[in-house]
Amino acid sequence: MTSAAQRFQALPTAAKLLLILSAALLPIGIALVWVAQNGIHQADAASRGRTDDQARTAARAIESLIARNALALRIAANGALAGGPSGACDRARRSLAVAPAVAQRFELNGPDGQLLCAVGDIPAPNDLPWVAPGAIRLRVAPTGDALILRVGVIGGMATASLPAAEMRSVALERNSDIESLVIRDGERELRLIEGGAPSDSDRGHSYSKWPLGNGQLVARIGAKVPLITTSDRLMLLLPFLMWMTAALITWLLVTRLLIRPLRRLERAVTRLQPGESANVLPDKLGPATEIQELRDAFARGLMRIEQSEREMAEALDGQRRLVREVHHRVKNNLQVVASLLNIHGRTAESPEARAAYEAIGRRVGALSIVHRNHFAEMEENRGIALRPLLSELAAELRGGAPEAARSLVIDLDLETIHTTQDVAVSVAFLITEIIEYAMLHRPKEPVEVSLRRASELTARLELSSPVLVPEDATSPDKAQFERVVAGLAKQLRSDLERKLGRYSVDLPVFPEP
Repeated sequence: MTSAAQRFQALPTAAKLLLILSAALLPIGIALVWVAQNGIHQADAASRGRTDDQARTAARAIESLIARNALALRIAANGALAGGPSGACDRARRSLAVAPAVAQRFELNGPDGQLLCAVGDIPAPNDLPWVAPGAIRLRVAPTGDALILRVGVIGGMATASLPAAEMRSVALERNSDIESLVIRDGERELRLIEGGAPSDSDRGHSYSKWPLGNGQLVARIGAKVPLITTSDRLMLLLPFLMWMTAALITWLLVTRLLIRPLRRLERAVTRLQPGESANVLPDKLGPATEIQELRDAFARGLMRIEQSEREMAEALDGQRRLVREVHHRVKNNLQVVASLLNIHGRTAESPEARAAYEAIGRRVGALSIVHRNHFAEMEENRGIALRPLLSELAAELRGGAPEAARSLVIDLDLETIHTTQDVAVSVAFLITEIIEYAMLHRPKEPVEVSLRRASELTARLELSSPVLVPEDATSPDKAQFERVVAGLAKQLRSDLERKLGRYSVDLPVFPEP
């Protein structure tokens, strides 16, 4: 490799592009003369095409004006004649007054052509034949200054006049280059814009014909064709050709020097899998030093990401172990408290003290069960499963029941439902309170616990037992019991429904997975 090639290779990509473009654009000046000569005819054809577009736009504007007036006249006439001949013109005039850019001079005729009423003067309205409902007839007025249109409606006909000035204004609204516009109906013509007669040698003008009103009228439109001189075209083509050439060369160079290496690098980065080394990135990425530096930056970024992921995984694992240990210790502490209450309850001297120790122990046991189930469901992040929790709670309550309630039957009818820890604690305490009350007052009667999903976000918990009598609150124990279960229901943000032999409450749950 020569010294000049080495120096060029060491230049930045922007400098390389500048040098190559400067050398490539030099021959363009020589070729512009020949190219401009071939582009003259194309420029003339384009100019005539734009002139035809302007003529088409003007014809469509007049066609739209006629259609808008015919529609407004038909609607107004239908409404006016529907109310009878008396006052028909007043009703039609009020209807047309609210319509924008429609004729305000009209007359209404009966089915036999008899004039019913008129607003303004219509030039030679009898020049138009009778028309059936739904049909439209168009004629140029004999005076040559307006267009007469007649529409057939139910119960008669309506005739209106479109002034030439209004049609001229619509045609010139977006087409200022139109020099002549004449509308013909086969017999008469309406000159909207005066202009000279067409000539074959007139290269500066273009004349075209356009049908109007379903072929009832013909519009002949003449417009000036903007001609471009050779020098003007050369000045216009010069920067265009230079831009096209520069854009093409730039695209080729950028594709070769930047796009292809970037795509190779992109495919290599996309194929990278977690845990793979950054050494799989391609070594050869073209002459652009910036792409090579980008590859090295990708490699360094991937190494940092892999290191950060390893550190995060280690930290998460340590945090999980720490949380597991904390939950395990809390569960053990609750079980120790329950065991101490059980020991002290057995050594209590009075039955009341033993019953109090047992009641407190059952509630601590219920909280311990909730905590253990919460810890078991933590890693799934789906909340606490109520079915195994309530099953374990029922077994715990039967195991710790007093002697008189050892034969208590607890029937469970539970669906698989998940909820939050706060809801699970309130549910466990509510079930503990009701079952304990049944143990102490009706130990021979069964207790039924039912949990069913009521909707996507709620479930219904029902407890049935003969001991549940809402009106029976005469004893202090019963009053205390009712206050406790009502407070636990409020923790669930729901009202406790009390019926004879059954208490039920709605609780929030997670949607089905």
